[in-house]
Parts: sequence; structure tokens; C-alpha cells
Amino acid sequence: MTDRAGEADGTDLWRAAAAATGAADREAAEAGVRLAYTAAGLPEPERILWADSPRAAILLLGDPDGEWGPGARGRSVREQVRSLPWAAERDRLHAELGPRGWGRRWALTGARLWQNTERLAERIRAGLVETLAQDPAEESALRLLLLDAVLGQHDAAWLCAFDTAAGSPLAGLAAVARTAGWWWPYERLAVVCERPVELHRDEAGRLDRADGPALAFPDGFALHAWRGMPVPAGFLAGLGELTPERIRGEENAELRRVMLEHYGYDRYLDASGAEPVHRDEAGVLWRIPLPDDEDVVMVEVVNSTPEPDGTHRTYWLRVPPDTRTARQGVAWTFGVDADTYAPLRET
Repeated sequence: MTDRAGEADGTDLWRAAAAATGAADREAAEAGVRLAYTAAGLPEPERILWADSPRAAILLLGDPDGEWGPGARGRSVREQVRSLPWAAERDRLHAELGPRGWGRRWALTGARLWQNTERLAERIRAGLVETLAQDPAEESALRLLLLDAVLGQHDAAWLCAFDTAAGSPLAGLAAVARTAGWWWPYERLAVVCERPVELHRDEAGRLDRADGPALAFPDGFALHAWRGMPVPAGFLAGLGELTPERIRGEENAELRRVMLEHYGYDRYLDASGAEPVHRDEAGVLWRIPLPDDEDVVMVEVVNSTPEPDGTHRTYWLRVPPDTRTARQGVAWTFGVDADTYAPLRET
């Protein structure tokens, strides 16, 4: 990467790797695993096993009486394989480019991917804990196993900031990341995961799907979400039959917000017989009281620019619960107070 165009192209390739679904290239991934071990000065693992998901890998590794329990697989070598090479390359680049040069490089590469990949990895970790840990002791053991994981394709954000071509100390790690999912390196064993078979995200990069799992692996391990909000697997199936009474009756405040967003605030207001609490030149302020939750407060605004057919489109802006006037609410969406808000032209 020597210029802005080259950096952008490399970032696009790593973005695609991070979001890749479908069967792993097992031959290429296994070659990458072996290269990562030898680059770290370690013997190649005696066995490389495949798991259909991070859950399957945890179940395999977490069984103390299983064939590949702690005694059989040896100690974790994640630090030698992943952490130390990464730190050495980072220090080398920092010294070569200087603080400002390194900052520019990171801004053009890894920073563009970091939020989405880290958010997705953390959601997978949380899903594993939620589905596999039955008590605090199991959760503690599971989290220790997760610390042994190399994130494969979800390490794309930091890998794209470095040289990962053949001969690089990171070439093996990069080869696995381009071709497979998470993996666990131990002295005598490496466990490598398949990539997801499905990944659905919204425009902000959050897990999002209304008619099925937002993230799914070949063995059925799946995560459901609506615009980034984790939801139970069966929850989304009932969204098409929502009523205001069903929404008000939902005890979980976060799920109730998902219901409201899916049902539509304007539709809920109409079906509930709600009345506006304030009107001014900026719009109409509506308030939806919800049991055991903060009020939902919306400003109804009409676009002053007509549509091609001559109609004027109505928008609904969600504003803080303590909003008292429509003008105050609209001003808040622009990051100013009501007294400062003075648009030259409203659109």
C-alpha cells in the first residue's frame, strides 16, 4: 500500500473477506495455519480439525473428558502465533512511518472496518455465552476459551493495515482470514471454523433481519437481530401480527421498542387514538406513554418541498423524552437548542 488508491483497494478486499459467507477453502486455510505456526518458530500442529461454527469449536474444546481436552491439545499458542507478530509489525510500521504516518495509514485502512468487525465479533461472543453457559463457572471457563481464539475473517480490520504478502510474518494469519472463520491454535492441535452461511446487516453494518437469522452457521448456530438489537429466535415471526395491545403488553422494554419500530410510530399513534401534545411552526409533538419504560416522543414534520406528484411527505423524528415542544425536538436533531434553531429554509 503506497497511496490512497492502493489503500482503499486493499481495504475493499479485506471488507469482502470480513463479510464472506459460504464454505471455507479448507486447503488454503490449513496451509495458512501451518505457515502461521512456522513463522512463529513453532512446530506445525499434529492435527487440524474443522468445526462448523464457533459453538461447535467451543463444545469440542470445552469437554474436559473429550479426545482433545487440555492435556491432549497442549497449551494455547495464540500469543506466539497472533499477538507477538502483530505487535512486532505494528511497532515496525510505527517506527517507519512515525506517529502521524501510522495514524494516516490506520485511518485509511483498519479504522474503516474496525467498528463493524469488532461489533460482530462481540455479538458472536455474547451469543456463545448466552447459549452455552448455564452458570457462572461455565461462563468463566467459556470466556477463557474465547481468549484463545484467533478471529480469522473478523481480524480483517487490523490485517488490512499491514503487509500480508508472501514472506510477511503475518502471511499465514492473513491466509486463514481470507479463507475461513475463527480458529484456535494449541501446541498439538488447531481447530478451524467454517464461515457463516448467512450474514444480513443494515446500512450501518448492524446485524439486521426481520424474517430469519441475521447470522447463521452450517450447524445451526444462529443469531437473530433487528437493526442491531438481539432478539429471540421466535420473536420476529410474530412481528407481522402486531397490535397496539400486544406492543403495550410486552414486558421487555427493548423488545417493545423493536415492535414499535417495526409496526410504525405513526401507525401506532393512529391505532391508539393518541392526541398531539404540542404544535408549532416546526411540526407536531406526540408522546407515547409506555409501561415501565420512558415515553416515546416523536415530532411529526412535513417536508416543505413537494414530491413529483405535488404531495408533501411526512417524517417522524424520535426525540428525547423530556422534549416539550416540536421546535425543541427538531432543533435537537440538528444538535442545537430551540432558541438557536433558525433555518433559512425548511426541507
